[in-house]
Amino acid sequence: MLAGGPGAWCALLTQLARQDERGRVPGSGFGKPHNAPGPEGVDAPMLHSALPAAIRAAEGEAAGTMKALLVDDEQLAREELAFLLRSFPDVDVVGEASDGRSALETISRVRPDIVFLDVEMPGLSGVEVARRLLDRGGPLPYVVFATAYDHYAVEAFDVNAADYLLKPVERERLEKSIERARELMRSPERESERVARMLSSLRDHGTAPTKVLVRKGGRQILVDASDVILAHVRKGAIRIVATHLDGYSNYKTLDELQSTLGETHFWRPHRSYLININRIEEVLPWFKSSYQLRMSDADHTAVPVSRAQTKRLRELFRL
Repeated sequence: MLAGGPGAWCALLTQLARQDERGRVPGSGFGKPHNAPGPEGVDAPMLHSALPAAIRAAEGEAAGTMKALLVDDEQLAREELAFLLRSFPDVDVVGEASDGRSALETISRVRPDIVFLDVEMPGLSGVEVARRLLDRGGPLPYVVFATAYDHYAVEAFDVNAADYLLKPVERERLEKSIERARELMRSPERESERVARMLSSLRDHGTAPTKVLVRKGGRQILVDASDVILAHVRKGAIRIVATHLDGYSNYKTLDELQSTLGETHFWRPHRSYLININRIEEVLPWFKSSYQLRMSDADHTAVPVSRAQTKRLRELFRL
């Protein structure tokens, strides 16, 4: 073991990396062949192969490198953003994700300092990913939303001081987001508090009403999102119950359907159900401090609330 511990190793590695072409250590007065043994018998070629990574790690730690995660369902968008980030020496891209679920898993695994999160993704949207991160509790990475369109969403982000990038991303705007991330990381304000305020306010800035297609008796009927009461999984298909009809959806998962309808008014109280919050008729206490929701459809469907979603229910109605 080299005397002096890890600090001495970093100093030695840095010095060896800066040898001149003749293999001499500047200022040492002597040269050392590359095939000579390293300190304490360490093989020199092996030592030299480890130099770049070791030096980058040491320099990155000293400079306070931010670990970044890129989340976008379009590979080209991730590649373009990664290219722009290369010009920021204190930002290290440590991972990528192409959908909301893999983003949540990757965030748990690599614990990035900053996440560039696409808003419009199939399945879980960027806003829903942020909401689930918040529900997990604990410290959050700095979240920067990215959107390719929808001036309503951009206006909502501006109003609520949410950080966002408009695609195609411009370097100047990206630089401002990174600087805001640096400032917030030094600030005593917790990122979770910022995201919570932003998500709460975004609920009041919905986009134009969305229509969804419902298949019934050979017909394909368009239904306003506001008329959808609930949707649930039935025999491997998604059944939609609306104000004046019920039928089946072409969507494969409830996550995809929720992404279309939006997270402002539609909620997953249980993994098998998606409901319109404005169509809840009654909250029913159930066993062991759990609840059911009676909906306003003709059958007054009772929807279970999972234990994981009980907290959200209490927040919604101040139970």
